Amino acid sequence: MNNITVKCYSGHTYAEEPRSFEWEGVEYEVEEIQRAWREPGERHFLVKTGGNKSFQICYNEVNERWSLIG
Repeated sequence: MNNITVKCYSGHTYAEEPRSFEWEGVEYEVEEIQRAWREPGERHFLVKTGGNKSFQICYNEVNERWSLIG
């Protein structure tokens, strides 16, 4: 897992919807959330960015840290 910086929409709770993230010095705009699900203590998102790239990102609620999976 790689730690990343995420800008997200937070309404009622934090990390409701990622809008963009920075990984390895590159900023990726989230064009579509293809899937969102919860696991104990985590929020997972499968997102599509420009260039038709897909990434799975995760917010760990216990550590309050975002990561890129895969």
